[in-house]
Amino acid sequence: MNKAALVEKVHGVLGSTKVQAEQIVDTVFDNIIATLKTGDEVSVAGFGIFSAKTRAARTARNPRTGEMVKVAAMKVAKFRAAKALKEAINK
Repeated sequence: MNKAALVEKVHGVLGSTKVQAEQIVDTVFDNIIATLKTGDEVSVAGFGIFSAKTRAARTARNPRTGEMVKVAAMKVAKFRAAKALKEAINK
């Protein structure tokens, strides 16, 4: 499922216009991103927890040339599935 399919589902449930459904989906994603940027977690009961993790700087190898390159420290998104979600997909 991609964003367009998700917008279609929201549009079908709410019966609103597709523009409004897309605004709703965008608002949810934008708020998750904004919260992760501040370093906080987003917890959705029964679904999971979104968090931002800081990955340390490291040295990696370019597979084409074999040359060692430095990779800067960066923040990466992390998701931990809730127990209810794990159980729901394994039924």
